[in-house]
Amino acid sequence: MSTDLLPSGFVRHYRQSPLTDPWEPLYSRPEDRKVVIGLRAEAAHTNSRGFVHGGLISALADNAMGLSCGKASGGETSFVTVNLSVDFLGTAKIGQWLEFDTTFVRTGSTLSFAQAFVTADGEICGRANAVFRAVKRPT
Repeated sequence: MSTDLLPSGFVRHYRQSPLTDPWEPLYSRPEDRKVVIGLRAEAAHTNSRGFVHGGLISALADNAMGLSCGKASGGETSFVTVNLSVDFLGTAKIGQWLEFDTTFVRTGSTLSFAQAFVTADGEICGRANAVFRAVKRPT
């Protein structure tokens, strides 16, 4: 995707993993206390009905919230998911721009809490809540 077709502030996502490699290209927009993840939905992101798969939505919401907890905590700590719940409030289809935007983060020394909304072309299609455990980064 040409970068001039991206919403303002989005660049190639800086963090890859074996899970998300098949979904590339992913984009992100880092902000002060959060990381917003975005992608243009393609056929490889969909289920047999042609809707963006709930597993992709869950995984990228989890990713956005975990990275946002890291930003909010100053980047000294990494986080692992303890609990994740996702409500699917609508559908996302091929061609739509999806954003995974963390709207609430409360970090603690052991546990952190986050909420994210998922939108497809600006319309809410999902809501996620998660609890993360703080894990010290190896030195």
